[in-house]
Amino acid sequence: MRIAIAAETRSGERRVALVPGLVSRLTGAGFEVAVEPGAGAAAHHPDDDYRAAGAEVTPDAARGAAALLGVQPPTGAQLDALAKNAVVISFLAPAEELDLVAHLRDASLSAFSMELVPRTSRAQSMDALSSQALVAGYRCALVAAERLPRFFPLLMTAAGTVAPARVLVLGAGVAGLQAIATARRLGAVVRAYDVRTAAAEEVRSVGAEFVDLGLPPLEGAGGYARQMTEERAARQLELLAPHVAEADALITTAAVPGRRAPLLVTAEMVAAMRPGSIVVDLAAEQGGNVEGAVAGEEIGVGGVRVWGGRNVPSQMPAQASQLYAANVVNLLLHMASDGSVVPDLNDDIVSGSCVTHDGEVHHEPTRELLARRS
Repeated sequence: MRIAIAAETRSGERRVALVPGLVSRLTGAGFEVAVEPGAGAAAHHPDDDYRAAGAEVTPDAARGAAALLGVQPPTGAQLDALAKNAVVISFLAPAEELDLVAHLRDASLSAFSMELVPRTSRAQSMDALSSQALVAGYRCALVAAERLPRFFPLLMTAAGTVAPARVLVLGAGVAGLQAIATARRLGAVVRAYDVRTAAAEEVRSVGAEFVDLGLPPLEGAGGYARQMTEERAARQLELLAPHVAEADALITTAAVPGRRAPLLVTAEMVAAMRPGSIVVDLAAEQGGNVEGAVAGEEIGVGGVRVWGGRNVPSQMPAQASQLYAANVVNLLLHMASDGSVVPDLNDDIVSGSCVTHDGEVHHEPTRELLARRS
């Protein structure tokens, strides 16, 4: 059975779905591995490394393949080259890629979306959202440190003492906690806020002070916060305002896949920060936690700079690919038996991540979106 590794075609994507170091896990399980030329180049994995690991490098990698592994949603040409009833694994963004979902359905392909992998103990090794959030959290702390025109750490010199930078992180999921830990390692004084009950202890465990606004927690499914009322949101903005104004660097990380990111900081709150302050909005692609943030751009609000993240894990492609590839391989091998991939939809991980199978849209929310569109 042949497994194809797609060369990413979307602008700015530098990751790859399989790194050379993991080829042996697939060949050892009885699979042939074919890689499109240059697929790993942007992640610093040349074609020769794949050949040395036992993979074939060919422009016809997808032709007749029984499985296609990618990062971003595949192209129609890649899908059309696959064998009948082949398996596709990548980030699929099904709510935004309805034409692609229809293509997958009509071609009777079994498609599995990495952002739909259940966030359970059994699926931890396949949880690409968490692995990529780890990379993004680290990266956004570095962006804040690089763009803030002052030191992060406390410095005691003969010329006097330089106080440490004050960093505020909003959202204490995987990305937020990594941002906190990285900013702390760089020497900043870090405070953080999240609406979930467990967040306070998690924030303290990585050396930051938790900001308690005195509001009731908002626990949701899958470890995410549930949506808040307009009244609660307005009160939260009011209470956060003085904490935002005190920060030299503000990092926001609150996002839920498939939903618009919650607005946590208004333009007025940004304007109240000191000149030279930096705001890093990791959720800019999902609408932004910060009013006015633009994904992939850095804008000025008074004397404050607002950096909007776009595909942030791809800005660290080598390690992001290493982690993502492990997630993908673990999911594929979870469905593998005797050198073939046979999805068992009675398995909660397989069923939870499945978008299309056997000529039908398996993912109910996407099925409903397609029905409304037609």
